[in-house]
Amino acid sequence: MRPALFVCALALASGVLSLTPFVTAHADPAANDVVGPRGKGADQKRRPQDTPFEFRGIPLGITLDEFQAGATVRATPIDSVPVCETDVIAGSLGMSLKTRESLTVACRWAHQQANGWAISRAVVDGAPAQDHMLRFARVGGQSTCRLYEMSFVIDEGTAADLRHALADRYGAPRASARATASASASASNALPVYEWENAVSSITLRFSPITHNATLVYLLKAPDAWVKSVVQQWKTSSVDAS
Repeated sequence: MRPALFVCALALASGVLSLTPFVTAHADPAANDVVGPRGKGADQKRRPQDTPFEFRGIPLGITLDEFQAGATVRATPIDSVPVCETDVIAGSLGMSLKTRESLTVACRWAHQQANGWAISRAVVDGAPAQDHMLRFARVGGQSTCRLYEMSFVIDEGTAADLRHALADRYGAPRASARATASASASASNALPVYEWENAVSSITLRFSPITHNATLVYLLKAPDAWVKSVVQQWKTSSVDAS
């Protein structure tokens, strides 16, 4: 039986996973590495404009099979492995939550404990993240899912250090400030946002003065088109099956 089966059920309320890992992977022994090399020449600061950004050796656009089979586990503890299920986007459309035929898949790293499985913590710039998610989608008639988004929640201290590391690697970011959801939000509640982008992908680092953390998002360009494509494929397949 192929081991790569989506047979995990996330028990998020208790922080424990009731699942069987579908892939054997080796954790990264250098789990405390930062996002990338520093102090190198300017010719190494930017990747080619047509190459997707990558998070510690995991590039956007990689297939789900490649991600599952690889040894690039960037989480702690060191025996963590990737576990996946149908993404909430697909679940809201009525797709089964435990099937490899899903058009959208969400993955996290997890590790085994005495009482079952628990969510691991992704390592970002040498520090454990508060949360993380890697999302894959099957679009354009492709037979394999590809990674289109990686998101992490990190503390503001780590985020400040990471901003300098990203600037050193990719150059100065585009900076902006976005207001909070409150219409009466003061300037002190504005959300500082730093963005790096190339022709095919982007990196966004958004600080939150209210929660004192930040979100880090690696994203392929035109994600809305990816999601719309997934929705359309699902609707079409549902009509054909009826």
